[in-house]
Amino acid sequence: MRSGARVIADMLNGYGVTHLFLVPAILRRTLAELERHHPHIERVVTHGEKAAAYMADGYARVSGGPGVAAAQVVGALNLAAGLREPFLAGSPVIALTGGRSPATKFRRTYQEIDDLPAFDPVTKLNATVDDVDRLPDMLRQAFRVATTGAPGPVHLQIQGNEGQLDTGETGAEPLVEPAFGQVPPIRPVPDDETVVQMLRLLAEAERPVIVAGGGVRASGAGAELVALAEILRIPVATSANGKDTVPGTHPLSLGVVGTYSRECANQAVARADLVCFIGTGTGGMTTHFWAVPPVGTPAIQIDIEPSRLGLNYPLRAFLAADAKVALTRMLTLTSSRREEGRTSEERVRAGGGQAGPDRREAWLAEVEQLRADWRAKYRDVLTSDAVPVRPERIAGELTAGLPGNAVLVADTGHAGMWMAQFHDITAPGQGYLRSAGHLGWAFSAGVGAQLAAPERPVVVFTGDAGLYYHLGEIETAVRRRANLVTVVNNNSGGNQSKRGFDRAYGGQGTDKSRELWVYRDVDFARVAGEMGALGIRVDKPRDLAPALDRALTAGRPVVIDVRTDIDVVAPLPVGA
Repeated sequence: MRSGARVIADMLNGYGVTHLFLVPAILRRTLAELERHHPHIERVVTHGEKAAAYMADGYARVSGGPGVAAAQVVGALNLAAGLREPFLAGSPVIALTGGRSPATKFRRTYQEIDDLPAFDPVTKLNATVDDVDRLPDMLRQAFRVATTGAPGPVHLQIQGNEGQLDTGETGAEPLVEPAFGQVPPIRPVPDDETVVQMLRLLAEAERPVIVAGGGVRASGAGAELVALAEILRIPVATSANGKDTVPGTHPLSLGVVGTYSRECANQAVARADLVCFIGTGTGGMTTHFWAVPPVGTPAIQIDIEPSRLGLNYPLRAFLAADAKVALTRMLTLTSSRREEGRTSEERVRAGGGQAGPDRREAWLAEVEQLRADWRAKYRDVLTSDAVPVRPERIAGELTAGLPGNAVLVADTGHAGMWMAQFHDITAPGQGYLRSAGHLGWAFSAGVGAQLAAPERPVVVFTGDAGLYYHLGEIETAVRRRANLVTVVNNNSGGNQSKRGFDRAYGGQGTDKSRELWVYRDVDFARVAGEMGALGIRVDKPRDLAPALDRALTAGRPVVIDVRTDIDVVAPLPVGA
């Protein structure tokens, strides 16, 4: 016989979990068992359940394995709110919460609320564990569901307001399947007939574009994506979630497409006569609400989750397959066809004209002109010496200054816009994590990312509005030695809202309306210093690069407070 706590501790260890993010008090006996038997698994106590979920999310996106977060019953709703982000982003997070006891249900016991329904919309599996003998199989199922298909959150409500079920004794053995400790554990294989059909359609197209999403990232298929694009000579745009699948400096890279996008990406995708979606759910943000490309544009799609195929665009062909496996097979069949040495007449018949890659000079020249026009249009702001600092200059400095193995974590709102438009991944080893829509996510996610990969530089980009959400987690980063660098676009306001309030006031907001999005001037460098981090204030653009260099070698958490212009707003996306 063993305690349920020992079962949980052994299974977390067996699945390769290295950190547990929580707000006490939850699973107290389990925490003790972790210390006794698996002391390498760190128990990271946060200042809020939502931050714990975000840290587990950042951990999962960098490590490739599920992040685990936990909270007692009174904090469960906060944890559920935090699961919205990994649910929308397709990130494997396992949430463990306390639940009501049969002995006290409906008796108005302290803090008693049934939180289980709140987890239904934000999880792939929402289940209760009411018998200690069920802990092994339910935890096993949690890891299976979180990592298979399109990854996503799972919630287990463990009986007892603090999950006291873990104190019970059980004869059940831990059930560990290590394969389900990483994404993807199962890689569905494509059929060659459809692969050949897709290659034929790509060859026939005059203006094809690939749109790569987070599924390419989760699959680890960036190298295969770039190789196929080079062989077939097809430009690549990405979703924000797939930004690090192709370096922005690659000659075939268009940048991020959609609502938080780079103009030349939208322009090129809108002009395409065939769009190949890979690992993206073709959601509203990636397609600028289905305007880029316009609905009706010929499309093909590869996704590990069959329910996403053809969801928003009718398809000429589709594959329910893992991105890495599918792209590898496309590369293999493309190479074997070339080795067969077909005659030019056969190539013409197969491609409906000249062989596709050989007749794309005009399209590639058009794409290169779009890229060049974008860079010329924004060159001045990317290198601007204006004071207060322009956010575009921060993006340019991050492009130039991040190491080849760095992870950049970007918040949503203006932070997401600035990074999507003006920052470039410069090396295949760099990572990019972005919020799926929850302001304030980035800093906590950055803490989780840094703990998952302490050997990699982790740099967070957020605004003052975003940092305020979980400001207290600076103390968590210091206490847990999560030595991330946080760059704050500090304009003393949430000026992404300016346009919306101007419209609400009939075209131009009043002086009084500014109180809806303007804050007090706060020196976050000083705040960070009070919490034990290194705070650096930057008032002039020329000080950005030295500040970043100093921060990357500081050996402790750093907050760089960059004073920026509140009147500068991000360019609006280009539509179809």
